[in-house]
Formats: sequence, C-alpha cells, structure tokens
Amino acid sequence: MITASLLGLATACGGGGADETAGASAAPAEKVKLTVNLFGDFGFKPLYEEFKKTHPNVEIVENVTQFNDHHNNLVKRLATNAGAGDVEAVEVGYISTFTAQPQKFADLKQFGLDKRQSEYLDWKWLQGLSKDRSQLLGLGTDVGGLAMCYRKDLFKKAGLPEDREEVGQLWPTWEQYIETGKKFAAADVAGAKFVDSPGEIFRAMVNQAPVGLYDAQDTIIVDSNPDVKKAWDLSNQLTAEGLTAKLAAFSPPWNTGFAKGSFATIICPAWMTGFIQEQAQDASGKWDIATVPGGSGNSGGSHLMVPKQSKHQKEAAELVDFLTSKDNQAKVFKETGTFPSIPALYEDESIQTFTKPFFGDAPIGKIYSEAAKALKPQHLGPKEADVRVAIGNGLGRVEQGKQTPDEAWAQVLEDVKKIK
Repeated sequence: MITASLLGLATACGGGGADETAGASAAPAEKVKLTVNLFGDFGFKPLYEEFKKTHPNVEIVENVTQFNDHHNNLVKRLATNAGAGDVEAVEVGYISTFTAQPQKFADLKQFGLDKRQSEYLDWKWLQGLSKDRSQLLGLGTDVGGLAMCYRKDLFKKAGLPEDREEVGQLWPTWEQYIETGKKFAAADVAGAKFVDSPGEIFRAMVNQAPVGLYDAQDTIIVDSNPDVKKAWDLSNQLTAEGLTAKLAAFSPPWNTGFAKGSFATIICPAWMTGFIQEQAQDASGKWDIATVPGGSGNSGGSHLMVPKQSKHQKEAAELVDFLTSKDNQAKVFKETGTFPSIPALYEDESIQTFTKPFFGDAPIGKIYSEAAKALKPQHLGPKEADVRVAIGNGLGRVEQGKQTPDEAWAQVLEDVKKIK
C-alpha cells in the first residue's frame, strides 16, 4: 500500500524548469493548493505540516477513496483530461496501466527527481518508469514484503502453537498451511475460520512465482502458466475444506471481521499491520506475525505520480520528493507499518530493532527487512489489476457456492480473453 519521509527539503527538487505545457510554477507569494488523492491512510498528514514549513504558500488537501474507486476514478479523469489530483497514489497492481500513458503524467526528471535513483530498490525504481524507460513517472513509497499475521488466542483455543517461530514451522509450504487449517477447523473454535478468504492467498502464491499473470512480452498467460493454475487450485481447496470466513478483502464485513476475531490468519504485507491495528483496536496483544508459506513474496506497494493536468507540477513534484524521502519512509513505517522501498533503511538500527506492542512486541522491522531483501521482482502487465479482478471474482463465485472450481475457471479464462 504505502510509505513516506521527512527530509528537510528546503531547496527545490529540480531546476529542470517546466515549460507552460508542463504547468506553470507559482511565484513565491502566490498561494498554491495541492490536492493529494490516496486510497488509504498513507501516514502523510503530519508530513504535510513539515512540508509547509519550507513551502508556506502551499495548502494541501488530501482525499481518500476506496481502493478500486480511487484507481477507476483516475482512469476516467485521465481519459477526460479533467479532475485528477496534483499528486495521485497508484498501487503496484495498477502501475503498468498508468506508466503505459506517459503523455498523461509529468516527467519527474524535469524537476530533478532522477537524482533519487541510487536510493531505491532497482525493481521498484523501474516500476515508476515509462515503458521505454525514458521518463520518470512515479516515485515509490513502500513495498509489500509478505508475512502471515495470526491470532495467538485463536490458535491457543485450537490447540496450535502460539510462538511465532513454531507457527512459521507449521507451514513451510502452502499445502502445509492448508493442513494446519484443517487442524484449526477440527478444533471448532466458535465464531472463527482459519482465513478471511482465498483471494489474497491466491495473490500471494502467484506473486511468489518467477512469472505471474503476464510474460515479459506483456502477453496474458493465465491459461498457460502452471503456477497460476496451482495457486487457483490451492486457493479453492481452502474453500472446499471450509476454512474461509467468506469475507472479501476491503469490504465492510471484512473490516468488521477483524474486530470480531472472525479469522485466525491473514496474508500480511507490512502495510496490513497498520490496517489490522486500526480495525481491531481491542485486540492488542492477540495478534502476532510469522513467516509466510513459501518464505517471501510481495503484495502491494505504491508510487506517487503527478498528472499533467496539475497546474502546479513543480510544487507537486517537490511534495512527492519530500513524502518519499528516506527519513520520511522510515517515519511512516514506524507510524503506519508501510515498509520502505529504500534498502539502506533495512540495515538501519532503528528499523531492525523496531517492535509493536500490538503484535506482542513482534520484531516487525526485522521480519519485514528480511522479507524485503528476499523479494524477487515479477513482471507486471498493463492490465494486471483487471486480470486479478477477473480471477478474484471467480474465486468469490466458488466461495459463495455459485460455481464449481472448474466452471469458475472456465469463466475466468473467457473473462480474461476480453481484457485488452
């Protein structure tokens, strides 16, 4: 999902001088209003006040919209050339959709932001470039290195280990994760299933594969990639074994499920820790974090981009530079859990030793540093998000008993064929 940083950036991040077509920069005394459009709490609000200390003429308005609505709105606003924010957050599943439209975004090289390249994970930097790599369209906020969050109290009721090291040893593979789920189900813990839903499990499994939904030539390979089909079959096995709570991710019932303790495990990229803490405020000390089956992977992570529509591209680029700086990425991680995309921080003592009482003082900094260092980037295609939605809808139809796995898979393949 997200992150940020607190570099005392008093100097303008780019003398590259935008011309009129790139949006005129404001005179020093002119009041500038910047709109920042996000799809969750990125932890930026305190940083806006820091930014305004060096930019007293700037007013910042933050708009937060639900994940899918946010990205769909941006697609429409780019198509009509009206209504986009000065700064737009884009999640990794959508990044290729927007970097394929370089004419719609400011080239951040114009404002000197290419100086930041050496700070970033190579693959994270590449995700923010245009397809021909000639333009810098977005700066990364966070990465979503994977772990597995679990409810210690529910595991105890089920007679399963509670210690995070022992829990991680339960499931070195996804098949063993399912076997653990069967043991949990056999214990019949009142009001709780083993996992929220199969959708994010599927995504995690595919993200661990060398090749995902697209090949390097941007061809959708859902029908021919055995790792995709294996992830589909294992995800549906969770449903067949009655291990899911049938709570679609980011739906209102899913949010409520955290507070009710409706599920014992959940795929847990770093940004999810902040979400859990927000939704399950009365469950402090009940949650903990273990390694994920398969050992590593990525789920989520975002970039900040400046649409060409912005009338204040220079100031917007300066804000993007500030929010994504090294110091602010560290600061936001400690506040919200979103993990930095700047690898120098992974060895930083303040990150390595960072813990959270909510998660039983789990060594969150160490866990997610190791996960981030183990990440192997996967090529993302231009309609990655649309393909994931089609597959997620299929998993949902199986979970709701509307189709068999084979029927749903056949429809998924037909739906995916229509995605151009």
